Amino acid sequence: MDTRTEFSKEVIKLIRAIPRGKVATYGLIAKLAGKPHGSRGVGWLLHSSTKSAKLPWQRVIKSGGRLSFPESSAHFSRQKKLLEKEGVFLVNGKVDLKKYLWSKKPANKKAASKKALQKKVRGKDGMRLPAIFFED
Repeated sequence: MDTRTEFSKEVIKLIRAIPRGKVATYGLIAKLAGKPHGSRGVGWLLHSSTKSAKLPWQRVIKSGGRLSFPESSAHFSRQKKLLEKEGVFLVNGKVDLKKYLWSKKPANKKAASKKALQKKVRGKDGMRLPAIFFED
């Protein structure tokens, strides 16, 4: 029997989805998992499930771009080394979130592409055409 909550299942799924070369913050994962104030829960799950769930723990960092461990610790050095191996580099002790922050892609690619098309297509008067023109 699986005793994990829906939140913990979603957190694990999200952490696994962070691609190499990108990072996510504890808060971002919590928000995407449906609990915007659940960043501590994300940290707890990451701590307790990293080995058993084979999570890429190094890709989850604090909201300001800092790693969670003290700079003088072995854990900090290990996380930094793993991130650098993936192409994520720290500048002045921080990850540049504008450059490396993961933005989760919409699950429904068809809806996402329709939305992108709507943004691009405009009528003769320059106004964006209504969604009805893009229905299947």
